[in-house]
Amino acid sequence: MAAADPISKDSTAVALPGLARALISAGKLQAKAAEDIYQKSRSSRTSFIAELTGSGAVSAADLAHTLSTAFGAPLLDIDAIDVHRLPKDLLDAKLCLAYRIVVLGKRSNRLIVATADPTDQQAIDKIKFTAQMGVDWVIAEYDKLLRLVEATSTSTTDAIDSMVGSDFEFDELASSESVEESEQAVAEVEDAPVVRFLHKMLIDAFNMKASDIHFEPYEHNYRVRFRVDGELREIAAPPTAIKEKLASRIKVISRLDISEKRVPQDGRMKLKIGPDRVIDFRVSTLPTLFGEKIVIRILDPSSAKLGIDALGYDADEKERLMAAIGRPYGMILVTGPTGSGKTVSLYTCLNLLNKSGVNIATAEDPSEINLPGVNQVNVNERAGLTFAAALRAFLRQDPDIIMVGEIRDLETADISIKAAQTGHLVLSTLHTNDAPTTLTRMRNMGIAPFNIASSVILITAQRLARRLCAQCKAPAEIPRQALLDAGYKPEQLDGSWKPYRPVGCAACNAGYKGRVGIYQVMPISEEIQKIILRDGSALDIAAQSQKEGVRSLRQSGLQKVMQGVTSLEEVLGVTNE
Repeated sequence: MAAADPISKDSTAVALPGLARALISAGKLQAKAAEDIYQKSRSSRTSFIAELTGSGAVSAADLAHTLSTAFGAPLLDIDAIDVHRLPKDLLDAKLCLAYRIVVLGKRSNRLIVATADPTDQQAIDKIKFTAQMGVDWVIAEYDKLLRLVEATSTSTTDAIDSMVGSDFEFDELASSESVEESEQAVAEVEDAPVVRFLHKMLIDAFNMKASDIHFEPYEHNYRVRFRVDGELREIAAPPTAIKEKLASRIKVISRLDISEKRVPQDGRMKLKIGPDRVIDFRVSTLPTLFGEKIVIRILDPSSAKLGIDALGYDADEKERLMAAIGRPYGMILVTGPTGSGKTVSLYTCLNLLNKSGVNIATAEDPSEINLPGVNQVNVNERAGLTFAAALRAFLRQDPDIIMVGEIRDLETADISIKAAQTGHLVLSTLHTNDAPTTLTRMRNMGIAPFNIASSVILITAQRLARRLCAQCKAPAEIPRQALLDAGYKPEQLDGSWKPYRPVGCAACNAGYKGRVGIYQVMPISEEIQKIILRDGSALDIAAQSQKEGVRSLRQSGLQKVMQGVTSLEEVLGVTNE
């Protein structure tokens, strides 16, 4: 009875799932922490178990052992399972993918099913209804189970083979049809192989944690590539006959004009991943010589809710950034090339600032992450809704914080700076190589030195480097001279640390798993303001920032190597010095 008290007391505020209650009873999770994680999972539309293991509150291995003991269910080491020997057709693959389960076998009229959450009554009911059999749970670690679920779903090769043998001669979508008529035409072939193939690609990309999907038509071949951890990897080579049908399908569900193939188009679409998660996709089409190339950007809203610690800021860098976003007014700039994580950094800051007493407005092209409580505006150049026009409207909407997707021209910069000078906190991005060159770039845009010095309070330059897999990374033997050439100082090579290299295992991609940010966080001090006012160069600003303890991107990357987070070759590849 004593163990159940904290549940009954705290669950009056929010109805916690069975998994949370089991963990509280086992003493593995505090009721308040369970509520916080559950609320996060609801707001980001992820499952409780995904949020739980992703936050680090309980490890996947500890969770599996606890549930095995609590429910008296056997604990299974998924790594010992031979995927090819698993039974097929005992349960629908879509059902297994939706509920993250794997059928291990059948005993009499009962299915033996691997799960990470034996409290999921909805999954039990669905299995019983679909298979007309009972369920015996076997507990598995959540992260390993996800990999097995992916491996046992329909393979890409099977999907391609089914298309090659299929008839693609269903009715062409005439150019005179409206989008509504087109949707009806495509709905009639909802079970066509092209639809199944697209769905498979989207699911695979999400499971592989890809950031982009490229559908690329050429004269004699067609290929699909995923960008995983910053690198493009060829995933499939479907027949060229699919390119028109696939493009039409993507454009219909993205609400684009399928009859227009001469100009680029941009759209969005959604895909339901399981019963409790919806992922947004940003779609861009580009007419090429042999058809339309389509790039789909995967927008995962949960990435903005990871918290600032998950982004990879060192303690001193985090302290500088937190001090800046805590200021009532001024401009904070995030710089770096496309794909360097600027949007996630900005939205992480906005998420920290997003409180009921604050009015936040953003202008983006387009809005990539939906953040409840923030007023988001999509820029529309054709309709006259430019960044500058949106900013002017914001200033009449009583804002406290303004986020501008990108400062592209003098007019946008001018309005942003005036907003920062008149009591607003302004966050924005610029495409520059590092923090010091950002100030000279603004000067070259035509902004007066006085306005730059009086408005900008902090600049963060960033890159994304691949993170070494914690399970297989190994010590690297790197000559001392090579380390000195890379930028290390002799006193840093005292033997207190060692570099690591990628190896590669079943849990990662060629020795890397995920990415980590490399940052140059430069507050605008009084001395730097003086350099700006006398129209000093980027070299002068860089020298002064070094005196003030601001690390360059290369130095910050070398720090990550010393921490064993990434490899030296990865840092050298993403930073220039």
